[in-house]
Amino acid sequence: MAASALNQRLLCGKRWLDLSRPQVMGIVNVTPDSFSDGGRFNRLDDALRQAEAMTAAGAALIDVGGESTRPGAVPVTEQQELERVLPVIEAIRAHLDVLISVDTSTPAVMREAARLGASLINDVRALRREGALQAAADSGLGVCLMHMQGEPGTMQNHPHYDDLLGEIKAFLKERVTACTAAGIARERLAIDPGIGFAKTLAHNLSLFKHLKMLHGLGLPLLVGASRKSLIGQTLGREVDGRLYGSLALAALAVIKGAAIVRVHDVAETVDVLRMLEAVQNAD
Repeated sequence: MAASALNQRLLCGKRWLDLSRPQVMGIVNVTPDSFSDGGRFNRLDDALRQAEAMTAAGAALIDVGGESTRPGAVPVTEQQELERVLPVIEAIRAHLDVLISVDTSTPAVMREAARLGASLINDVRALRREGALQAAADSGLGVCLMHMQGEPGTMQNHPHYDDLLGEIKAFLKERVTACTAAGIARERLAIDPGIGFAKTLAHNLSLFKHLKMLHGLGLPLLVGASRKSLIGQTLGREVDGRLYGSLALAALAVIKGAAIVRVHDVAETVDVLRMLEAVQNAD
């Protein structure tokens, strides 16, 4: 099952990520306040064990984040983020053969993560922090650019769009242009529509319905909806009861052309994608 005819691979540092079939990115948050698993993987051993389990279950990438970007999140200092993220990246690199993604907007974290062997920068701010664009260009890593209005702390206060789909597409197109102008090759770029970031339930549902409109940008699409509030709002489930909704959205994202799905529940998502692949490849 091809993820998309648009781009079959993504250059992540010195390695290519095969996107001829959809890939799973496992989430390892090393923060005390992430909305779903805050505090669970703060200890290095716990984070490494989680990365090991996700890799064994079929994750092609492990996404390590040291700054919570949930609605209302409190910003962290550069030093706090470095202290949280770098030991985990170093440990994963030493013990596992898996691509490491660093979920950060901070230039210093990008540079140090690249030095320690990370492969991808996953930036919810799409390299808009001062110095981030140059740091990403210098790193040689792959980059995922996400759409978001404002900042995580206030993004859900009053999200408004005159043209939801058009504005998201225009934003991502502009950020891609900025990246290529800075020397980041298109083969290193992926895009993320930012499900749950500065969007109401209606925005999120409409965006999911029309994900294919982003194919016009000609880049691999990453979608992260795992355990997010749109599932809770739609199904009336708390965070620990959102597995089935998450799996449904992962399947739908892939059907609509997502190349990478970012999830908390790797083993279950891999099973879903294998089942989709079996059906699509049947005579």
